[in-house]
Amino acid sequence: MARFGPAVFGVALGVSLLLPAQPAAAHNSLTGSDPRDGARVATAPTRVELRFLSRLDPGTTKITLTGPDNVVAAGGAPRFSGSRVSVPFKPGKAGLYTVGYRVASGDGHPISGEVRFTLTTGTPADPSATPTSGPAVPPSAGSTAGSPPAGSASPTAGPDGASPTAAAVPAAEEEDGSGSGWFWALGGLVLLAALLTGGILLRRRASRG
Repeated sequence: MARFGPAVFGVALGVSLLLPAQPAAAHNSLTGSDPRDGARVATAPTRVELRFLSRLDPGTTKITLTGPDNVVAAGGAPRFSGSRVSVPFKPGKAGLYTVGYRVASGDGHPISGEVRFTLTTGTPADPSATPTSGPAVPPSAGSTAGSPPAGSASPTAGPDGASPTAAAVPAAEEEDGSGSGWFWALGGLVLLAALLTGGILLRRRASRG
């Protein structure tokens, strides 16, 4: 027994040192991410991936992804592959993005944490939001350029609404008719005076003869 005592003590000491390490090994932990924590990226990734020490249970794993103004940046449900989980990334404004995680360890102890990265460029503007000019409205039928608005009097119209030019035409015609009447009357008088004068002269010659 005296010879085997140190050996038994050494084995017992080694076992006692190994026993506390077993629960610690059962705790899960984050081993890496893409993008990495604290990274600054100019091109938005299609997915954000987290890598852990142990296999993940989809039923007890929770992943959140938010961007500036606490806007959700997850484009779909998480996808699991052993100890890895990835989330589709839906980029928005340039700024800080936070990936939150909560996973369960083999001994049931939950582990939570965050991974942060900065997107230095935002998404391009939506072309459909650009305002476009509407079709030109053609002028209404029957309207001409420069014509006065409906219901307004013409600037050259007279008191009765008629055009002075149109009113002046009948006046000129009346004057012409009046002048021609006097002309014919005067011509008739001249002709009558000539006839009377001729008759008197013929009578005088006849009486002398």
